[in-house]
Amino acid sequence: MEIWATGPPVVRITAADVGKRVSVRRLSEPRGTGEKFTDTVGVLTSWDNGVLLITRKSGETVRVAESSMVAGKVVPPAPARRRGPAASYPELARAAARAWQPVESEPLGDWELRAASGFTRRANSVLPLGDPGLPLDAALAAVRRWYRERGLPAYVQTATGAEGTQELLGAELERRGWTREVSAELWTGALAPVADRADPAAAVAVRLSRTADESWLARYQRKGVSEVALTVLGGGPSVWFATVPGAHAGDAPAAIGRCVVDGRWASFAAVEVDPALRRRGLAGAVLAALARRALDEGASAAWLQVETDNTAARALYAGLGFTAHHSYHHYREPEPGTDGGAAGPPSSPPSSPPSP
Repeated sequence: MEIWATGPPVVRITAADVGKRVSVRRLSEPRGTGEKFTDTVGVLTSWDNGVLLITRKSGETVRVAESSMVAGKVVPPAPARRRGPAASYPELARAAARAWQPVESEPLGDWELRAASGFTRRANSVLPLGDPGLPLDAALAAVRRWYRERGLPAYVQTATGAEGTQELLGAELERRGWTREVSAELWTGALAPVADRADPAAAVAVRLSRTADESWLARYQRKGVSEVALTVLGGGPSVWFATVPGAHAGDAPAAIGRCVVDGRWASFAAVEVDPALRRRGLAGAVLAALARRALDEGASAAWLQVETDNTAARALYAGLGFTAHHSYHHYREPEPGTDGGAAGPPSSPPSSPPSP
């Protein structure tokens, strides 16, 4: 990646640029051995004791020794997306929160504390969109008390890689001993192409319902779904569940999916296919049926969340025109008694590990 188009390389950044997006070139091989260079682009989150910390779009933190720098400059925010719907990070974060609602929530300034008895990290984490109204240490102490009262570990959800995301907050959490446990990406795309991409050869009948019935839940990856989980699954502005019936009466569905329509946005989640029936167009048929319903309700754009190691899902969504908008991360509180942890009784874990 060439970032120094003209003129000799010069270090034009200082510690005063913390919080800005920068591009840095550093020596990756000792002088005299060919002088190989490495370029890093991201948000400068720290410059202390001769070491720079830069957070890349993916959320990865890169350490750069000040002594190794040969060039550095502030660069503009990532260029506007050329494909798909335009959207800011706060708009998408709020839409995602409405599509996966907790059972209980409480504001802390501009932060939202969310809980749902441990069912998924998204419904059991803080969404920090703005100022908590307290110094950060006091805000985190309040967060930990709130989750401890509910027998849950405290999580904070942050994002990286788009204008308005929270690289600085993530870096501060890491300095305080919070551990990043899960990262994923939010992708966006136009809705109409999804509706048009059903495979005619699949000849799939997709049933749509307002509720997740026993048949739908039989294919859902989380077994033994509780009433709390059903509340989360059923929450949102306009919720739809898609089911492709199994081959025989009493069989689990061949495929399922969930969609929430919210203004111009439609979100897709829980798209699951019987492993024995994959690569037959069932996932595309489910998405197309849900997309057509969302179009009928006035939506024009879509978003979904996908884990970075789910190569099959990423290939499917890329083929439908989706591209990554930003990454998001869940930070778990430090253990009580550690340098970053407040003293007190340990949090009781949920009955099953939460997921994104």
